[in-house]
Amino acid sequence: MEKPWAETAYRPAAALEFFKAAGKAEKALAGAVFFAENQKARPYLFLRDKMYLLLEGEVDLVARGKVLGTLGKGQIFGEMASIAHLPRSATARAKTACKVIALDEEQFRKGLRKKPAFALMLMSIMIGRLRETIARLAEQTTLRGDAVVKESVVFDAERLAELADGLSSDVPVYFDRGKTILEEGQPGLRMYAVMAGRVAVSIGGSVIERLGPGGVFGELALIGQTPRMASVVADTDCQLLPVSRTAFLLVVKTNAEFAASLLGALAARLRKLTAQLK
Repeated sequence: MEKPWAETAYRPAAALEFFKAAGKAEKALAGAVFFAENQKARPYLFLRDKMYLLLEGEVDLVARGKVLGTLGKGQIFGEMASIAHLPRSATARAKTACKVIALDEEQFRKGLRKKPAFALMLMSIMIGRLRETIARLAEQTTLRGDAVVKESVVFDAERLAELADGLSSDVPVYFDRGKTILEEGQPGLRMYAVMAGRVAVSIGGSVIERLGPGGVFGELALIGQTPRMASVVADTDCQLLPVSRTAFLLVVKTNAEFAASLLGALAARLRKLTAQLK
């Protein structure tokens, strides 16, 4: 569900600076629909999905005909679907006359190149949402048995090679099939990118995700410097690229494509886990 960012992590001034660096303000009349529930992602040049910063007025978020909440000045909406190319989970409608700054994918990446630190703020907010979702999942006895566990990829082969070249000081590590790589509750010191093979990510013994070449895991604890939320086991013999926190922060701040790809993966992971809640 597309909700306003958590107040504890969100800095309106930083968001305004970021949006101004990449887009321009525009007005919307009361009743105007910014996007509609279940609207599919549109990556086409003139129809790209957008995220919004609300400068003036109020916007209602509506799902299944029910108002979920009303957004006010300084809040951002629509970022989840825009970043991860996912269908919209709610309709955003102007409750009053509004002024917004809208960014499509190209403008968002342009903004990241100018203000790379903004990506870290957005990541920390998404991770907060992920932790809340995972805590709710942990309260359930089992994850939904009918959930389809698909193999996830963050980086394509070219981007993965660029990541490896940019982190040449980190030596690849190897795990045999069935070996445990990470365990829930452990301190998080490194993130890992799958170079070859496949790993299985589980919570409470239930597999929630499989990652093939280009997949990334461990980034949640790396950004938040908190204990691991999930266990990871080698599904096949695999080769992994470990990434330290220092190297991770450097890549995020210097590589907008890496930051955008990782943000998209976090958004998709959050949507998938939320769908498994009973």
